[in-house]
Amino acid sequence: MAIYREKDVFERRNAANEAKKALLARYNSRPSEDDPAVVARKAERQRILEEREKRNIEKEKLKQERLAREAEERAVREAAELAARLEAEARAAEEAKAREAEENDRIARLLADEAERKAKRDARYAARKARAGRH
Repeated sequence: MAIYREKDVFERRNAANEAKKALLARYNSRPSEDDPAVVARKAERQRILEEREKRNIEKEKLKQERLAREAEERAVREAAELAARLEAEARAAEEAKAREAEENDRIARLLADEAERKAKRDARYAARKARAGRH
């Protein structure tokens, strides 16, 4: 069985110094800005960004075209609905006028019939009075 031994201050300090040296060596070993590999990576990143921007512009253009097309379709649909509604209202108004004319005609016939019955009744009454007055 291994015996666990705690590191003392000197070992921890040396380990920290070694880690710092490793980081510094790694930093110093990275290629400079004018290295061909770094330049190629930058160029590749720039090309990717430009292509992404082109795609985004194309997407936005397609989106605007789609929105314009949908707005046009919606306007056509709303115009058709409005025309249909106006036609239905016109039909309903014509039907209402026809019903009103029928109702007025029926009322006029009833009033004419009532007047005719009254005239006949009055004539009978006058004839009866005339007969009664003669005798």
